[in-house]
Amino acid sequence: MSVARRNIHGVTHYEKGRAFEGYTLFAPMLGRNVWLIDMMGQVVHQWKMDNVPGNYGKLLTNGNLLYLGKLIPSPLPEFGGNGGQLIEVDWDGNTVWEYRDPLHSHCFAEMDNGNFMIAVWREVPEEIAKKVQGGQPNTELNGVMWGEAIQEIDKNTKEVVWEWNSFDHLDVDIDILGPLHPRDRWTNLNAITMLPDGNLLVSFRCINTICIIDKTTGDIIWRWGPGEIAGQHNPTLLENGNILLFDNGAHRVYTTIDFSRVIEVNPKTNKIEWEYKDDPSFDFNSFICSGAQRQPNGTTLICEATKGRIFEVTKEGEMVWEFASPFYYDHAIFGTNSMVFRAYRYAADHPGVKDADLDPGRYPDINALMPRRFIHGRSNDVPHVTGSSFEIGGFRDEDVK
Repeated sequence: MSVARRNIHGVTHYEKGRAFEGYTLFAPMLGRNVWLIDMMGQVVHQWKMDNVPGNYGKLLTNGNLLYLGKLIPSPLPEFGGNGGQLIEVDWDGNTVWEYRDPLHSHCFAEMDNGNFMIAVWREVPEEIAKKVQGGQPNTELNGVMWGEAIQEIDKNTKEVVWEWNSFDHLDVDIDILGPLHPRDRWTNLNAITMLPDGNLLVSFRCINTICIIDKTTGDIIWRWGPGEIAGQHNPTLLENGNILLFDNGAHRVYTTIDFSRVIEVNPKTNKIEWEYKDDPSFDFNSFICSGAQRQPNGTTLICEATKGRIFEVTKEGEMVWEFASPFYYDHAIFGTNSMVFRAYRYAADHPGVKDADLDPGRYPDINALMPRRFIHGRSNDVPHVTGSSFEIGGFRDEDVK
């Protein structure tokens, strides 16, 4: 069970020797900072960005940070998933490359050829939108239903060299909106992953579906999800051929209990082969955003977005590391919160960190604000603190310069 709650922040649990050692990258969802922390929760690097995330960043193999910024004001309706600025910056925050499209939504993927895949919003043609089933009646946005296109952007020319429109390939008789979803969006494409064979693994949140797209033909060659998952995020291909994903559970139809889980599904059998959920199940619950990343030692790093909680579990479901973000912001709908869309762990030999200055002493003011930690140690060189956990207030991300 989690020990991270609203008033408990920083690293609250750490089992050295069981957790995968490295550095964790995350961006508070309405802050303008990207943070890299060590296993003790100390900030070792900070990127100051011009725009809030739309909704995350990640380190590239060349060592730079690739970040999706949210353009404000946006020409798009505020229904979540807006981006607009894909920017690559070096360790010092200098712009290396930038691409802007005000219709760019909230996901991207780097490709082996150096190009990038992005998702962009597109209006679903009226004759197709009328045939889309499900959703709450008469909730189109000013009479419009939105879908997405996936585009490959040439990094050198910034031209679109490949495009796939969702509404040209989805099936109105199969790809049905969840009954509680508004009809302003058909799909809400929230993740793109490039597969080793050049095909694309994508996630359509509003139709509770993940699928594989043949990049050559554009055909959907595998799909899975309805009746099994709900409002999912962040599917990735594992070395064993299975697919790992965060199953949010938003509007789950087969239970009245709201809960999230992380699952591993075999795409050959469509069977779930591994699952993590909490006990009680509703204690782990993020109805939006979130993600999961399998680590080289077999553990899984999980981002529970709505709580601003990042934690790591073993195959047996035992928690071995936990961090609760202390960075808060105010939101008109969600109120004061510490939400984090996604997080990534990088080993010490990753090109982005292996030759970098990772001394937390460079950030004495920020780390002084970090709370002391509740740590459960299983090694003599890790502090072992017993007793009850403690409460300490967080601070607003925009207050950190």
